[in-house]
Amino acid sequence: MTLTNSDFKIDVTSEIGTLRTLLIHSPDSGLGKVVPSKAQDWLFEDIVHLDTMRRNEYDYYIKLLLYFLDPDKIKGKLQSVDNDDDRLFFKPDNAKFHASNNVIEIQSLLADILQQADIRKKLVASVCAIESCNYRLQQQLIDTDPVELAKIFISGSLGNEEMIFAPIPNLIFSRDLGIAVNNHMLLNKPAKKARFRETLLMRYIFFNHPLFAAYQDNILEIPETAQHFLRPGEDNQGKTTLEGGDVMMVSPQHLLIGCSERTSISGANEAIKLLFDNDVVKKITIVKIPHKRDYMHIDTVFTQVKRNTWVLLRSLAIAEAPLEDQEPISWFTDKKSKEKPEIVQFRKGKKPKVIDCLEDLLDDISQKDLQSPEKTKFIYSGNNTFPFDAREQWTDSCNLLAVKEGVVLGYDRNDKTVEAFKQSGFNVIKVGDLLQKFESGELNPQTLTDTLILMPSAELSRARGGFHCMSMPLLRDKVL
Repeated sequence: MTLTNSDFKIDVTSEIGTLRTLLIHSPDSGLGKVVPSKAQDWLFEDIVHLDTMRRNEYDYYIKLLLYFLDPDKIKGKLQSVDNDDDRLFFKPDNAKFHASNNVIEIQSLLADILQQADIRKKLVASVCAIESCNYRLQQQLIDTDPVELAKIFISGSLGNEEMIFAPIPNLIFSRDLGIAVNNHMLLNKPAKKARFRETLLMRYIFFNHPLFAAYQDNILEIPETAQHFLRPGEDNQGKTTLEGGDVMMVSPQHLLIGCSERTSISGANEAIKLLFDNDVVKKITIVKIPHKRDYMHIDTVFTQVKRNTWVLLRSLAIAEAPLEDQEPISWFTDKKSKEKPEIVQFRKGKKPKVIDCLEDLLDDISQKDLQSPEKTKFIYSGNNTFPFDAREQWTDSCNLLAVKEGVVLGYDRNDKTVEAFKQSGFNVIKVGDLLQKFESGELNPQTLTDTLILMPSAELSRARGGFHCMSMPLLRDKVL
């Protein structure tokens, strides 16, 4: 059934406004077919156990999102959902699927557009071109049932066994493919070949699904630079790439773009021109971080918790100490080798402004853009204690999703960061306990404040992404 919503809107003006609608993709069978020899090519650190990832980890995420965004789908049904061995509530190809209009499954949208014969033919041809399929397979896919075809495009498998091309396991990290900037959608350009098919599928969805019909003029695509096909080499240095983990909508007229391992200077440059030319925002700040797998995107280094509160990796966030306060060896250190972000702020028609350090930028956002009446606070990865700061940043201690201001989701494995949240006055609760309290009425999602919700993470963390990565917000309440 085609998903429709007469009240559907795209409008994101912050990272912390109460979340109302988002796109997600639940772990599919393709994740269970990642082999060790291809894991890093497919951008995973390790192979994962699919059933554990689903039942013991990601399913909690779906249930929690529904309590916050669409409680009628889950309230009073929690026990029956938990007792369903077949997990039909979580499967978009089943009649018992939750089918929320607020927690929207990408696979459902893909199946919807594949019902249209012309779209199905075009998309099959495009996928087969990318994946070098033969002609007979292309014809077979065109004649496949749309619901089944959506699964094939995502998992790479005919039925549950025969693999015809690689899976796209990173589709669970939906944020990287598109970002809502006010009432516009910025469709991104991932850096790695492993994500090309995801990008293609999302473009077809946004330009062809009736849910987005009213926003066609507001869908922006990052263009390639002129004569890009003449650039030498196969590396990412000259490519135009932009991933959603490097884009943050921090206030109604202020966007952050990270230049990282995955987002190029060229990509940021094209995004700035596109957004300014379309009058989408008035201010864009570029945060250039070291091109290292450790960091990958800016949302692995910092995310926002409240109007005046951020979680971040302190070693990348602070300004250099004055030379006279440093040890003698620091006078001889090559400054270019130091791992500090370069931060430059752009306003249309004005001279760029250089910002000294990340903490200064975040403080300015809190105090000036978001008009916080309270002093800006920083919660540090690993409680700023070596080696836990680096260890926990690697397992996404800084990659948190705010479902409302002050209520964020994070992994349960980052113990020192959890201590730092407690020291900053936050309540901490495991998701399983919280769901039971929501179901019994002991707690109410709408009145919950200053809470870190701990999500199980043994398998999810192997994929190198947290809940900020696993969300594409489309609608948030305004903070101002």
